Amino acid sequence: MSQYCTWSTYTSKEQAMDFMTNIVAPHPWLRAICLKNCAIGSISVTPFKGNDACRGELGYVLVSKYLGKGIVTRAVKMVVSMIFVEWPHLERLEALVDIETVGSQRVLEKAGFHREGVLR
Repeated sequence: MSQYCTWSTYTSKEQAMDFMTNIVAPHPWLRAICLKNCAIGSISVTPFKGNDACRGELGYVLVSKYLGKGIVTRAVKMVVSMIFVEWPHLERLEALVDIETVGSQRVLEKAGFHREGVLR
């Protein structure tokens, strides 16, 4: 999964704290995915700007050993059920998925998303 992420693996507490300070804290809507009080991933909605402010992009990442257990599907369903209430201006929530990441495609399908096309 990390090959699709835009960051490197953290090798120190300082790197993790820098990520929390500069990425997590200022993000408009980012939540940890937790299991037994331990963060195992994250899920976020990033708003578009300008004329596209009515759209948001969903993103998520999960520690690989927890993939295929329905955790992300549950998290996505929870986000879909609440984000339109929290952001009443939002009309559309979308996600980009690598064509080879079939599991992530299934997550979105189970949460009610529809495939609209393939980017080239």
